[in-house]
Amino acid sequence: MTVRKAIFPAAGLGTRFLPVTKAQPKEMLPLVDKPTIQYGVEEAIASGIEQVIMVTGGGKRAIVDHFDRSVDLEHYLQERDRPDLLEILASVDQLSDRVDITYIQQKEPRGLGNAVWTARRLVEGEPCAVLLADDVIICEQRPVLKQLIDTHSKTGATVLAVRRIPREQVGRYGVIATSSSNGRVHEVTDMIEKPSPGSEPSDLAMLGRYVILPAVMEELGQTEPGAGKEIQLTDAIKRTIGRHRVVALEFEGDYYDTGTVAGYLRANLTMAMKREGLREELAPLLKELLEG
Repeated sequence: MTVRKAIFPAAGLGTRFLPVTKAQPKEMLPLVDKPTIQYGVEEAIASGIEQVIMVTGGGKRAIVDHFDRSVDLEHYLQERDRPDLLEILASVDQLSDRVDITYIQQKEPRGLGNAVWTARRLVEGEPCAVLLADDVIICEQRPVLKQLIDTHSKTGATVLAVRRIPREQVGRYGVIATSSSNGRVHEVTDMIEKPSPGSEPSDLAMLGRYVILPAVMEELGQTEPGAGKEIQLTDAIKRTIGRHRVVALEFEGDYYDTGTVAGYLRANLTMAMKREGLREELAPLLKELLEG
């Protein structure tokens, strides 16, 4: 079946970024000049997704407002003859014209798996995509989600986005074990969430993009809390192995982890230095700071 829907779990409390996330959703923190979640929505649209399902929680109204039209702001800018800013507003408004955005609330923070399961009735038994806004992946030629969807079309499998990382960092991620490989596509035999050093089965870490079969959603309804006393998506996927095929794709693209303060700052700096105009302003400042 065609992958038409994408779930965006956006109900987390953002405790790593307190106090700024006390009243501001972490998904709305800016990455250069756009909120992090907008990069994911743009990727979904470019990958052919027809419906985005935002799983939100309390205090997440800013996400809804961002993708909604602001008539008052438009009127203000029109009166002051600011076509440049109106064009920026229009580029955001057009996102909701190109994809249906639906919102559903997770009742309490019970983990990524529970957030995905909250959207089960909106998925209606179809294979669907899951995108984590913290993981921003830029690929100009072919969006990462499109790479996963194409792999799913060829294999009929649940597909995980993976990348090789240094062994000393694997404890921060979910890591896969494989039985065989065909180029960048690997057959998954096991998945371990945040393995202890030395116990990792490979250096292939899962990074924020999935295409999941309906069987995964069924397992989520029966999965008990795991690591962190939360319902883990990886536990549900793991329970489908043997009955349904699970593969991992080493994706192509620039990966930015904005889920930690250090990663968020690194992502902002790196992307700003790639932006013409900003690079010329920041380069002398960075040189001054490094020399100081």
